[in-house]
Amino acid sequence: MSTALTLPNAAGAGLRIPHVGAFQRGEAKANWVEVHSENYMCAGGARLRHLENIREDHPLSCHGVALSLGSADGVDAQHLARLKDLVDRFEPSLVSDHISWSVIDGIYLNDLLPLPYTEEALDVLCRNIEKTQEALGRSIAVENPSTYAEFSHSTCPEWEFVGAVCKRTGCQLLLDVNNIYVSATNHGFDPHMYLANIPPEVVAEIHVAGHSEKQVGNETILVDTHSRPVIDAVWDLLGVALHRTGPRPVLVEWDAELPKWPVLEAEVQKAQTILDQLTQQPPGAQSNVA
Repeated sequence: MSTALTLPNAAGAGLRIPHVGAFQRGEAKANWVEVHSENYMCAGGARLRHLENIREDHPLSCHGVALSLGSADGVDAQHLARLKDLVDRFEPSLVSDHISWSVIDGIYLNDLLPLPYTEEALDVLCRNIEKTQEALGRSIAVENPSTYAEFSHSTCPEWEFVGAVCKRTGCQLLLDVNNIYVSATNHGFDPHMYLANIPPEVVAEIHVAGHSEKQVGNETILVDTHSRPVIDAVWDLLGVALHRTGPRPVLVEWDAELPKWPVLEAEVQKAQTILDQLTQQPPGAQSNVA
């Protein structure tokens, strides 16, 4: 099974359809790009041709949102076959999806729903990850979730659950520090404790993004909308994460209320500045090759 990860330890950008033209015309360029896998799981057409052109000059990561790795229904065989076709065609440096579920009884719920942190949920998630890795012939990375509710019957904190997933399956972690910040604020835990309990060597990629506030009754919660610039507190958390892991590929996600390319490019440069400020790799931290 292939596990080599070749994304550069640099800041990259989420490639969204409105910015493809700027890349095609040479007006936009990034150290590397990440696409949502499902947007390119098609047989042919202009979308795939454009990605092929961009792929020639940019290392590529494929980030999925629909494998439903936490579903007791298991991973959909047809979806997995289409993902394999995409991966075989583009040979991305990294393939990833989420620690979540979105399918029940064959019904797709179009959301990344949370899991209880129990042994039963861990068994289901690990089984689905192992099936996916076997089908793709490579390891994948899984992303920690942003959550807005907690399960009273969870038996461990999220960071222990995430660590157990990586240990049991050999998968890696796509560490989303904005998700950590959102969940920590919503549930009242310390995001630095979360980071301190993640084994640095399992982190293959790091995400940052913007979030929004939403009023729910008398409470204000944070929602991972990917529709705003990254706030200072999340940039600070990125610095903390990188000092634990050493340099890693860092992606800026922006999916809703998408700005013009120069605005996103400026956010990518902020991430690159934080990477550049790392004067040395922490003792014991490894490169992003597992």
